[in-house]
Amino acid sequence: MSRLPTYFISHGGGPWPWIKDLLPGDWTLLESSLRAIPSQLGTTPTAVLAVSAHWERQEFTLQTAPSPPTLHDYGGFPDFTYAIQYPAPGSPAVAERTGELLSRAGLRWGTDDQRGFDHGTFVPLHVVYPDAEVPVLQMSIRSGYDPAAHIEVGRAIAPLRDEGVLILGSGLSYHNLTAIGPVGVQPSADFDNWLHETLVDHVGATRSERLLRWESAPGARRSHPSADHLIPLMVAVGAAEDDPATLTYHDTDLMGSGITASSFGFGLRTQPA
Repeated sequence: MSRLPTYFISHGGGPWPWIKDLLPGDWTLLESSLRAIPSQLGTTPTAVLAVSAHWERQEFTLQTAPSPPTLHDYGGFPDFTYAIQYPAPGSPAVAERTGELLSRAGLRWGTDDQRGFDHGTFVPLHVVYPDAEVPVLQMSIRSGYDPAAHIEVGRAIAPLRDEGVLILGSGLSYHNLTAIGPVGVQPSADFDNWLHETLVDHVGATRSERLLRWESAPGARRSHPSADHLIPLMVAVGAAEDDPATLTYHDTDLMGSGITASSFGFGLRTQPA
């Protein structure tokens, strides 16, 4: 099997694929970018390893349940959205293999056999693989949001790409819920410009070094008061290393708010249409 790319996706808000008609804005661009992933891969992964902004632990933790439940970790949405299920199988075997790679790199990690799929995982994957036939497991981000630690983890698990595992970082390139609207328009655009330049125009050590200093980027802390939704990017970049980045989604009116958001693929063989 050919080496799979890695992704950092902006996963949108709450259970958006089920309530697009109830939400502001046009979700077509995000939906189309996610639906395009299987054709970009050119093959069905043996599993998806999702690193979601919505699972944080003191140490990197691997989901090991063979049939993870669906976690409705959002609020304020219609009642029916709390009955949504994403019944993808888990992958204890890939979790075990991931743990081996982390140990080989000298990294501490743990397991959780109760954790379910949070909305940073099951919502976008519902669009990518609506039949939920591909096994999925999550790996947590680590408290403290150290970019270097997450890049290191990405490098450690990079061999999974040659074993048919899709590494998917799921967050948002802009995540300041108190500044969705005019106040966030310029910061989101400024940070997105910097992010695009960093990811697309640079590779390897230079790209990683720029990401280590992300807080000094234009609009950075106004776009990310907390780094939880940015930090999954670091895992995807670490696993990509010298692979070039491709812009796979770009919206300048997220949720009808004027906010700019983007997603990126690393090492794509098939370019987005």
